[in-house]
Amino acid sequence: MAEATQKQPNPTASRPVRCIVKLGGAAITNKGELESIGVENLRSACAQLRQAMSHSGATEKVAGMDWSRRPGDPTDPVVDAEGLSEMEGLGLDTNFVVVHGAGSFGHFQASRSGVHKGGLQSTLVKAGFVATRISVTSLNQEIVRALARGIPSVGMSPFACGWSTKQRNLESANASQIIQSLHVGFVPVLHGDAVLDELLDCTILSGDVIIRHLAQLLNPKYVVFLTDVHGVYDRPPSDPNAVLLREIEVDDTGSWSIVKPALKGSNKGVEISVAAHDTTGGMETKILEAAAIARLGVDVYITKVGTEHSLRALQGDTSSEDWLGTVIRSSK
Repeated sequence: MAEATQKQPNPTASRPVRCIVKLGGAAITNKGELESIGVENLRSACAQLRQAMSHSGATEKVAGMDWSRRPGDPTDPVVDAEGLSEMEGLGLDTNFVVVHGAGSFGHFQASRSGVHKGGLQSTLVKAGFVATRISVTSLNQEIVRALARGIPSVGMSPFACGWSTKQRNLESANASQIIQSLHVGFVPVLHGDAVLDELLDCTILSGDVIIRHLAQLLNPKYVVFLTDVHGVYDRPPSDPNAVLLREIEVDDTGSWSIVKPALKGSNKGVEISVAAHDTTGGMETKILEAAAIARLGVDVYITKVGTEHSLRALQGDTSSEDWLGTVIRSSK
């Protein structure tokens, strides 16, 4: 995959990024229901992120940062200005970046219009581009609002930041706003987006591709994928014979091998299944991008959202045998 070649601010000038988190679309939305948020999973993910960021390792006083009035609210939002002004900081290590998938947002609009195939001369594609961005940015706002219960989060859309592709490969990716936001203590929240493409006119840039680029640029200590299943399986998880792959190693060439468990017979690989409406490649893209990140020397943890295992992954604590998930790391 071609690398985006645009001059970036030096990320090492500030504190090193601790973790990049991918909130999987299937984990935080109800994929069978159009534009439906999985409220319980999203709340759990936000609470665990706050706990992982906490200097004390525990939940403390929460600073509410969503001061907007939602439709149907009987009164204006209550802002504890005095309490906030008296707080000596948030007590959080905010050197995290969050990237989320679209789930039941965006994929429907993109697949119905063919945005991922390009061709803005078509009125259908142009309308679909607008519809896709309306959908994914609305989800981004809801995730930022959920995180804002204690976490100083700011939404950032790749399209609005000038990110673009060439034949679906990332071509331009200015991360200056991301780096500057991290420097002043904000948590950037990016998402898969409809973007312009130099040859195709437009396409879909997946959250997994965004994470790979950010991992290369920011060199985080680790990357966490929160999904709707416990990790990577040797076949679709719905198969009763599916085996959870606990550890995968990636070599310098990008080839990867299963370390744990030792699979018998010819069952050495992974079967891929992608939903018909998924315009970003689904689990196949996730595994390939995770392997590319591991080649950089950054461990990748894939586990189920809303579990004790997801909290431990966010804290970087996956070394014990009772942790349930998949670790993808370099074979070096």
